[in-house]
Amino acid sequence: MIRKIIIAALALAAFAGSAAAQVTASIEPMHPKLKPDATVNGDLVRIGDLVSNAGIIANVPIFRAPDLGATGTVPADAVVEAVRSHALVGLDTGGLNEVTVTRASRPIPVEDIERAITHSLSTKFALGAAKDIVLNFDNELRMQHVEPAAKGDPRVTRITYDTANKRFYAVVELPAGTDAHASLRLYGRATVTAEVAVLANSVARGAVLKDSDVRIERRARTEIGRDAIVDRDQAVGLAARDALEQGQPLRAAQLMKPELIQRNDQVTLVYQVPGITLTVRGKAVEGGAEGDSISVLNEQSKRTIQGVIVGPGRVLISTGGPRMVANLPAPSEAAAKADAH
Repeated sequence: MIRKIIIAALALAAFAGSAAAQVTASIEPMHPKLKPDATVNGDLVRIGDLVSNAGIIANVPIFRAPDLGATGTVPADAVVEAVRSHALVGLDTGGLNEVTVTRASRPIPVEDIERAITHSLSTKFALGAAKDIVLNFDNELRMQHVEPAAKGDPRVTRITYDTANKRFYAVVELPAGTDAHASLRLYGRATVTAEVAVLANSVARGAVLKDSDVRIERRARTEIGRDAIVDRDQAVGLAARDALEQGQPLRAAQLMKPELIQRNDQVTLVYQVPGITLTVRGKAVEGGAEGDSISVLNEQSKRTIQGVIVGPGRVLISTGGPRMVANLPAPSEAAAKADAH
């Protein structure tokens, strides 16, 4: 009986010891440890941003934060030294050499700033649609960063524009918090543009433009003539009246229907009046497209006359009436045909 009591007492003591150890372990404080990276709000880096389990000194500032949206590094030794004066010892660096610190921000893209300026130029100076205004800044404009809680969009508070040299000056206000704002002062040139068809390749006289020969670009309106071609389909399939250089904006006057007849081509001259069609062999004195009036040589009469191209190798000769047909030289059987209607 006594033995059983002793065994039970020993077991109870062992259980109590184990439970006490578990309780002690559960209430033992966690050791402070260096973080590998941190994202901070505001212009100060605090101990708790860099050290986990920093306790009551977590909100104590120790470093300046990077600029808005920027990332920097802090040597681990510098962190250890900075927290020592605040009675934090035994910091576990975890083998880290440095900590990466990023300052949180709300990015303002360049496109948003440009959009605010072009809209202001469009409405204040009547330069046309804002989408047609291209800006070139004197200094490179980069993405801007403001406080994460900043609300609103960039706003132009002042703008000037010189119509003679196309230069502008703009003051753009950026949202930077509840009550404060930051401003940009920007200088540059504003060009009003339009889309135009441009030659992607140089083409020879008479060459028919293919789809790969034409691209659409934005060019300054001052460079574009009134008859500028703005649609690729208006150019593809037409021929160049003269040799054209790559990069040249296309104008309607530079293009024509493809030539159906080349100079010195053998052609068929068609004399036609109601009820009679007569064809004679001829030679083109000049080339042309369908509908063009060209000079041709009647090889039977040896006379040069005018006619209109009506198809590949065919030129319609204006006879002025049946009497002129009757006065024509007799064609050979192989080259002439009369049709009665």
